Amino acid sequence: MPEAFVAGLNDNTRGKIVDLLNARLSDVISLTLAVKQAHWNLRGPGFIGVHELLDDVADRLRESSDLIAERAVILGGIARGTTEVVAEKTTMAAYPVEEKEIQIHIEALRERFLDVGEKVRAALEEAGEIGDDDTEDLFTEVSRQIDKDAWFIGANAPTPA
Repeated sequence: MPEAFVAGLNDNTRGKIVDLLNARLSDVISLTLAVKQAHWNLRGPGFIGVHELLDDVADRLRESSDLIAERAVILGGIARGTTEVVAEKTTMAAYPVEEKEIQIHIEALRERFLDVGEKVRAALEEAGEIGDDDTEDLFTEVSRQIDKDAWFIGANAPTPA
């Protein structure tokens, strides 16, 4: 493994963590693109509020992907975030690209946020078990933001009668 900029983790540990980071990087980038797909195409009551919210959410997701990618590089790895890699490696369900109705977008995003959030939490546990507390903390930060944005998006769904 190439030179790392962190002490205390052996090559094997760093390799496992870099793989873990890249797996979640693919999902966070995929989620960002789903958010932008909804942002560009949604229509219906509440449009402007949700449209603007999704721009902010996409910005926060890009910040999370930067944290993840930069950590992979700090550990001596390569951040693998091209569209080709993301398309091949994401575990997130494909987003409905032909949809326009705002409530369908909200539900599709909510489902994907919950899925990616669950995988990020699993990654933070795995990072802790491997022995990289800093990556565990990074995933905790990303998880909190994903949960908060899932809540913001879900708050736009109609309440059941």
